[in-house]
Amino acid sequence: MDTVAVLIEEAKSLSLETLDLVEPGPGDLVVEVSHSGISTGTEKLFWNGTMPEFPGMGYPLVPGYEAVGTVLEAGSRTGFRAGERVFVPGADCFAAARGLFGASSKRVVAPAGRVTRVDREMGAEATLLALAATARHAIAATDRNFPELIVGHGVLGRLLARITVAAGGPAPTVWEVNAGRRRGATGYEVRHPEDDPRRDYRSIYDASGNGGLLNDLIGRIARGGEIVLCGFYSEPLSFFYPPAFMKEARIRVAAEWKPDDMAATRAMVENGVLSLGGLITHQCPATDARQAYPRAFEEPECLKMILNWKDVK
Repeated sequence: MDTVAVLIEEAKSLSLETLDLVEPGPGDLVVEVSHSGISTGTEKLFWNGTMPEFPGMGYPLVPGYEAVGTVLEAGSRTGFRAGERVFVPGADCFAAARGLFGASSKRVVAPAGRVTRVDREMGAEATLLALAATARHAIAATDRNFPELIVGHGVLGRLLARITVAAGGPAPTVWEVNAGRRRGATGYEVRHPEDDPRRDYRSIYDASGNGGLLNDLIGRIARGGEIVLCGFYSEPLSFFYPPAFMKEARIRVAAEWKPDDMAATRAMVENGVLSLGGLITHQCPATDARQAYPRAFEEPECLKMILNWKDVK
């Protein structure tokens, strides 16, 4: 069995290739993907060659950890059946390419334990479940401090704000330097950081991925305040110790989502508590992937680029 997949052969070298798939076992699903998302965090680092050493990384690789599709075959031990709609957070199923992510493919083979059933009515928006679950994990972890300030009004920043409001937390402030991206807020305020005089935030969530902001953020927290790193950072992080010492600053890394985060997030969406609307700004055929990836990374107005695999054979 083979498939057509996006293949990053080396930095800034991408193509659609036919790849052999591993043989599915009794605990695996074969899924035909209808839509997959392009991550402007980790995938951008692979694209431009700045991804730091990470377990399983390397080229050539099939990117993508945001795919939704239909079960074609279900192994005897999966508890799934053909025809079910599912979200797939990646798949290591390619014979001649790394599958650290592996979801940007017409077909994937994935263990049933990694796959989540989704409502068919969600359509392409189901690709956003991984980012939504990541935002939920960041907020729900440890002492459950809602973000008072969110840095960055991209998809992750918007989801952090939406989940905060949906969960009954106080409306956060969001920083965004790009004027176009300051639009689209509901129930919270978005402002340029230079227009915000406040320096007593108890919790700041950074969704920008810009490690160079760390010293500025430390200057904005209250004594004993927390900075939560929600992005993915390509450079070593550092900060001046005296200001952090004076503030008794806490810094927490928000890791990837867990199964309970996905279950809770899916329930919020299906119950109408959390909206994923308005976050997908661009879609294109998967056959145009070579043009879609640079657009996703370089155009500020592109919040989320989705590849449509419908017409790929």
